[in-house]
Amino acid sequence: MASAEECREALQKLTGRFTEMNAKDRSSFFSDRSMSCEVTDLGVMFVTRFTADGTDPVREASPDEPPADIRLAAASDDVLHLAESPANIARMWVAGRVKVHAPMRDLLALRKLL
Repeated sequence: MASAEECREALQKLTGRFTEMNAKDRSSFFSDRSMSCEVTDLGVMFVTRFTADGTDPVREASPDEPPADIRLAAASDDVLHLAESPANIARMWVAGRVKVHAPMRDLLALRKLL
């Protein structure tokens, strides 16, 4: 089982891919969208925000945090695996290892990030 800090770092690495996109794609796909990731086996949730300029640092969510636009849920080891091999999200989702809750537009945009 990975630690909460390892999961936060993995999510930071994953969302860092967003800054590699060109500015036009960033603003058209994810301008001002929030994302959360519940690490189910650790009972912790991390959040970040995508902006036209990049992403905010990944941080632990406060108890009164409003629901994010894009919500992921996975066990800690799966969070690390997702950050290392983001293209495997479809297989992980089909296998029930990752849950994704987001509007269709965000799901389609998420493919660009992953």
